[in-house]
Amino acid sequence: MVKQVHAAHILVKEEAKAKDLLVKVKAGESFSEIAKKFSICPSGKKGGDLGWFSRGQMVREFENAAFDGEKGNVVGPVKTQFGWHLIKVLEKR
Repeated sequence: MVKQVHAAHILVKEEAKAKDLLVKVKAGESFSEIAKKFSICPSGKKGGDLGWFSRGQMVREFENAAFDGEKGNVVGPVKTQFGWHLIKVLEKR
């Protein structure tokens, strides 16, 4: 059973912007560079890297998407109280 996820994310205010950025990521642009340029979360400075987290540490919608996502995939857009997220699942353990 997965106990922790290491993920990065991009946070924006509008769903349309998240969808536009997802197209760029799927076209091969660097998730990290897009996070640095567009994410409104402080983690954007680190390419969106959130480090490792366990269940109960993130808001439910974000957590469920990250734990359900496949390693290496980008999940989203996912809506939370903070805005719209694209979540890249980096590792699981």
